[in-house]
Amino acid sequence: MTDQLSANDWVDQGLKALAKRGFTALKADPLAKEMGVSRGSFYWHFTDIAAYHAAVLKHWREIAAERIIVDVEATGAGSGALAVLLRRVFSEKLALENAVRSWASVDAAARAAVQAIDQRRLDYVEGLLKRAGVANDVARARAQILYWAFLGHALTEQPLPKAKQQAIIDELLRMAAR
Repeated sequence: MTDQLSANDWVDQGLKALAKRGFTALKADPLAKEMGVSRGSFYWHFTDIAAYHAAVLKHWREIAAERIIVDVEATGAGSGALAVLLRRVFSEKLALENAVRSWASVDAAARAAVQAIDQRRLDYVEGLLKRAGVANDVARARAQILYWAFLGHALTEQPLPKAKQQAIIDELLRMAAR
């Protein structure tokens, strides 16, 4: 890489390092070495490591929630939007999800970011259920159950065979729609 890196280049590299090696990899020196630049490039874009961490967490929220929501809404699936969402999130690699959650166990800013994204995701799923005709109080409970299922899946870090994955998604959808 060249010395003409952008802040986004640093953030993208940080997300890759985070997913691969965990939050302890989010340091200027090792990242600069990986990118083949001086540490000065890092400080050109970020005042300190805390500012960098904030940028990494902000970008994680963007890719782990906001882009997914935009994509699901763009499908125009209407009442099938929940199925689109579940198929997507249950088929993704979740190393980054787990790395951020691990980071949140020791860092207040990461914990706040995780709590905010959890709330955003829950609210979105609840909204999908309400749009599908599920009563308000039931929609919140079912959204929480679906989210717990997603988190459990994320923690297993073991991909499911496609047929088993589809059977589980079908059952989750059946339970959610009752």
